[in-house]
Amino acid sequence: MMYLVDTNVLLRLVDRSHSLHPTIRTAIRKLRQNGDSLHITSQNCVEFWNVATRPIERNGFGLNPANADRLLRLIERLFSLLPISLTGLVLSINMLIMTYYCQGILIRSRIQDVSKQ
Repeated sequence: MMYLVDTNVLLRLVDRSHSLHPTIRTAIRKLRQNGDSLHITSQNCVEFWNVATRPIERNGFGLNPANADRLLRLIERLFSLLPISLTGLVLSINMLIMTYYCQGILIRSRIQDVSKQ
């Protein structure tokens, strides 16, 4: 199965002092052992950079650009970066969800209805 990794997962993965760090490392390892593929998008990279370089007093990591770059390069080695076309697909799905105001389990059925039109 293919998974899109949330930026919060990436942030906790590189923050060894965070309480969720061990859980996230274990989850990623198990997914890979199961043959699942883990992906990120350019949006993840932008969000990661924002938090990594933001001052600690503003809920960031307070890293300088060189250290943030080092961690981002590590993330890019660990996870496959989805091409723009697939990212565009995700954005299209999000647009459909917002256009038809889908919530909860209705999302799947409404997307199927739209695809039949």
